[in-house]
Amino acid sequence: MMSDSSSGAKPSFDASCQVSTEEELRALYASTHTLAVQKCIDHLDHHCQKFISLSPFLCLATQHANGTADVSPRGDPAGFATVLDRNTLVIPDRPGNNRLDSLSNIISNPAVGLLFMVPGFEDTLRVNGTARLVRDPELLQTLAVANRVPTLAIVVHVNEAFLHCAKALRRSKLWDTQSQRKRSEMTSMIAMVMEHSSGNEPAAETLPAIEQDLEEEYQQTMY
Repeated sequence: MMSDSSSGAKPSFDASCQVSTEEELRALYASTHTLAVQKCIDHLDHHCQKFISLSPFLCLATQHANGTADVSPRGDPAGFATVLDRNTLVIPDRPGNNRLDSLSNIISNPAVGLLFMVPGFEDTLRVNGTARLVRDPELLQTLAVANRVPTLAIVVHVNEAFLHCAKALRRSKLWDTQSQRKRSEMTSMIAMVMEHSSGNEPAAETLPAIEQDLEEEYQQTMY
């Protein structure tokens, strides 16, 4: 049984209550609303294409053939994901940490899921399909920013596209400025990463210089 998290006690659960089959799962919920089924289309219509043109941010979900999964944020000026036709879109791969998690997964298993978001919109656009990694020089040139051409592009063949309702963003109040938190409520990202990698908290006197170095790296390697 789950405990009341508001009491300060850590939640727990009874493992015997796990839902393990599709039949058990479906029995817990009402039937899917007809509109929820019919809204799923197999291409990017003019509404989907407009949504993508306004979106500066998406999440890319991938899964390796061995079952390990990953979700990666991708962001750029609005419309950075280019629609080539109603079943094809292109995402530039900008400089990152070179872990290549998403790209490696795509080589192993081309199935991908995309979640497009637009600042101020409470609804989102979900796109599912299969991806390829492409190095076509002419295509990459069209994706250049600040005269910097991406190393490769992710070309997605769209199998499904559908708009997702506003409930999640309304519950989270994601775009509500009153719900925004101050970054100072947590340790800086670089400090946490250093502790994760070494097991030791970095010395407070060295942090300002390290954080400044990170900011300078952001400016130099954004594209």
